Amino acid sequence: MYTIGYDLGSSSIKVALVETITGKSLGVVNEPKTEMTMHSPQRGWAEQNPEDWWTHICKATKQILDQTKVQPGEIKGVGISYQMHGLVIVNEQGTPLRNSIIWCDGRAVDIGKKAFDELGQDKCAHELLNSPANFTASKLKWVKENEKEIYGKIYKAMLPGDFIAFKLSGKINTTISGLSEGIFWDFKENKIANWLLDYYGLEENHIPELVDTFSDQGQITSKGALETGLAEGTPILYRAGDQPNNALSLNVFNPGEVAATGGTSGVVYAITDNLSVKESSRVNNFAHVNYSLKSRRIGKLLCINGAGIMYRWLLNNLNVSNYEEMNELAARVPVGADGVIILPFGNGPERMLENNDLGAEIKNINLNRHNNAHLCRAALEGIAFSFVYGMEILKTDGIKAKVIRAGNDNLFRSPIFSDTIATLIEHDIEIYNTTGAIGAARACQLHDGNYANFGKQIMDNDYIMSYKPSSEKKDYRLAYELWKNELEIKLKIN
Repeated sequence: MYTIGYDLGSSSIKVALVETITGKSLGVVNEPKTEMTMHSPQRGWAEQNPEDWWTHICKATKQILDQTKVQPGEIKGVGISYQMHGLVIVNEQGTPLRNSIIWCDGRAVDIGKKAFDELGQDKCAHELLNSPANFTASKLKWVKENEKEIYGKIYKAMLPGDFIAFKLSGKINTTISGLSEGIFWDFKENKIANWLLDYYGLEENHIPELVDTFSDQGQITSKGALETGLAEGTPILYRAGDQPNNALSLNVFNPGEVAATGGTSGVVYAITDNLSVKESSRVNNFAHVNYSLKSRRIGKLLCINGAGIMYRWLLNNLNVSNYEEMNELAARVPVGADGVIILPFGNGPERMLENNDLGAEIKNINLNRHNNAHLCRAALEGIAFSFVYGMEILKTDGIKAKVIRAGNDNLFRSPIFSDTIATLIEHDIEIYNTTGAIGAARACQLHDGNYANFGKQIMDNDYIMSYKPSSEKKDYRLAYELWKNELEIKLKIN
């Protein structure tokens, strides 16, 4: 028997088939083969057509069934992971009324800032665990203010994953974890934040019915079966946003467990059971996939925009062929890059730096001594140091890391990058080769509470290695303190 997992990103859809007994992946299919279309009607806006997501999901599902020769009736569950913070609004027939306003769209920033000030920062922090900011609730308010005719036709407002579940099952519902990422959830009262809806002038009946993250959330209809190739009646058993799902894919569920990713941007996602909001202006807090009224599991999400994009910029501007060559060059240079320091924050405002837009900066270049190798080393260290800086922020917010697990993505493939972090935070970093689609497929088994088997499957199939702290950490610590000093000087000036 098998389960199928979908990972709805903003660039592509990934679909994975997993064997239920072993957790082994039979394969992963990407659609489309080039990046999905993103519309930008105005500067700072980002939209996608939800029906395009569905088209790619149907195509990818048929492809993976054809490639694996798995019969639709052998698939016993569907799991869904999706791009967070997006807004999909539909009429009573479930037809989208406009393009989805997706996660990276900035049109509602000012709406969220105004709400944060007028509702009170303490109230928002202690009850929403976040500022309303540019999240889904604020985007819905933007529609109400700017597209009144469209707003008047709304039947339900959904997150991207809710829409895909609807297309499969014909049912419109959502989860507590989903509502928290949209900033619709009151953690103090453990219910929908009606006071925020009232402030924005939004209707509670636009919010979908709640279902548990791990539960039978609806079965595939005859129409859904016809369009995807799956069997009618197959249950949807799991749904979560991409960052909580990434943590789940790395077996991160309990306080002290931390998931990290190092792609274009970097993310540290730490689990806690306390509702501390000391760093709510720099860290987002969401209900994790296993959050319940009896067992509060909060995912503290710290994002570093200036991460892998810095290393990619160097790749594009140095006379090198690939990342492997860059890593080899960096390894020729000692810890500290012979004094060269790179602040990698060149990808827009950094929330962890109080939304300062510092820009990237290269410091202390000596034209007689330094070369490409020093730049590669300084870039890897600078990005690693930004992760360590973020971990220090999380520590002040009550996070005590016990284990850190990371995907085998671009940055964590570099021993210099991973060794630097492991040494400075004094914890092993476990590396796993997995994807969000595989994690979503495996998560179907958790509706029965089978966490032990779930974790075993991850270890058996995905574990690659661990990076351990160096016994000679003096040089790492000195290099980090010099880097941190330069950052704090820059923050004071900015």
